[in-house]
Amino acid sequence: MLDDEKSFLLSVIQPGLAGLMDGSVSSLAPLFAAAMATRSSRTAFLVGLATAVGAGISMAFSEALSDDGKLSGRGSPWLRGAVCGGMTFLGAIGHTLPFLIQSFQLAAYLAGAVVIVELLVIAWIRHRYMQTPLTAAVVTVVIGGLIVFFAGVLIGSA
Repeated sequence: MLDDEKSFLLSVIQPGLAGLMDGSVSSLAPLFAAAMATRSSRTAFLVGLATAVGAGISMAFSEALSDDGKLSGRGSPWLRGAVCGGMTFLGAIGHTLPFLIQSFQLAAYLAGAVVIVELLVIAWIRHRYMQTPLTAAVVTVVIGGLIVFFAGVLIGSA
């Protein structure tokens, strides 16, 4: 691997993938717990938006402050933080936006479909850039995502 490719992988792809995974997966439980508990698209949207914003900011700081990039060779902490935080927000907001639809049932089904697409995109990125076999990437990402999704649904249904 060329130095430029490795640098791009370490400073953009890896923090972006970590952010996308965190945003897409960890936001599922609070979003769907709120959705199932309230059956309110508005409430679910507000919880999802707060989760996306909070997680994006948190992950940006976490990645930027994890190391200065000199020892690890991971590049600029500002770039890594911005990429990680932005992708965390993007991952969480994707399945939140359907809750702008007033019909709760339609919004929930559409959000579920968006989750599937997000998980498949994450699996493809893992396959493309991290050299993970596609089947293994799909299975692990989907299983992890479904566990968190169902945890949120169960908590919200209690």
